[in-house]
Amino acid sequence: QVQLVESGGGLVQAGGSLRLSCAASGRTFSEYNMGWFRQAPGKEREFVACISRSGSSTYYAGSVKGRFTISRDNAKNTVYLQMNSLKPEDTAVYYCAADSTGWGTIVDKYDYWGQGTQVTVSS
Repeated sequence: QVQLVESGGGLVQAGGSLRLSCAASGRTFSEYNMGWFRQAPGKEREFVACISRSGSSTYYAGSVKGRFTISRDNAKNTVYLQMNSLKPEDTAVYYCAADSTGWGTIVDKYDYWGQGTQVTVSS
């Protein structure tokens, strides 16, 4: 089992940047593919980005590709989401998640979730 704790959210103006972190504890972090998801009020949770166990492969939702970057540091048991050129439509609670068997865009495929961190982008 792995425990996940997100941090780094906040209020930022449109065009600004934020860096989210997700610290993992418990089982070996490098055994898990990791993903970032987000959920805006009244909407379903949606995929943002994912990264493979080694960090050699990444994949992004079309709405964030070119603006967001996912990375991980297995020595620090942490996954990051660098968010640049933020837009008001990026406003949501952002969650990190761990997947022990595969990786991808499907919410239900992920085994463990953090509590989320709020990101608010003002226009």
